[in-house]
Amino acid sequence: MNQFAVIFDMDGVICHTNPYHAKAFEHFFDKYKIPYTEKEFEEHMYGKHNSYIMTHFFKRTITGEELKQLEDEKESLFREIYQQEVVPLPHYLPFLDDLKSAGFKTAVATSAPLANLKLIIDTLQIDNKMESLMASEDVLLHKPHPEVYLKSAEKLGAKPSECVVFEDSFSGVTAALNAEMKVVGVLSSHKKEELPPCSFYIRDYSEINAQRVMDLLTS
Repeated sequence: MNQFAVIFDMDGVICHTNPYHAKAFEHFFDKYKIPYTEKEFEEHMYGKHNSYIMTHFFKRTITGEELKQLEDEKESLFREIYQQEVVPLPHYLPFLDDLKSAGFKTAVATSAPLANLKLIIDTLQIDNKMESLMASEDVLLHKPHPEVYLKSAEKLGAKPSECVVFEDSFSGVTAALNAEMKVVGVLSSHKKEELPPCSFYIRDYSEINAQRVMDLLTS
């Protein structure tokens, strides 16, 4: 194993879950008679933590037990909708195998709850290929704060300069840059112009391999 690490966000990076989160939020907001638009979802839902999303759409601060109750309700709805639909982004699994063959440490660092992480990791059967798994419950400060990426690097025994992060959202890319890590922008949810500047961009994992990641880290 080499000293370098690749850290993946999950939603929009390992699996294209955003349409299913949108569907879950539509059902959820309809129940609570909360208005929403697709533009609002793009600006205030994708890549954001539930505390931010609930506060924005309910138009008041949502915290504590109320947040936990609403979050559990919405995420249960998401898992119910998504559990039969779990499919990785094109070529993700071969790329992960390529990284492991090249000796990279690998991890997942998501703003999603642990139950969502477990659903995807278990369904794709990649738990044994990750040296670190971190979800919403593992941090106090959420993206764009770099905590989840810094804690992941520490757990992997890697310096931030030895890590490449794969991210698809503005807040996620910002978090990785705040951690002083290289970032590959995954253009599953946003255009290149809608993200902070990344070291490299891909539409799917056929456009990258372990050697390209090594080049990013050593250039």
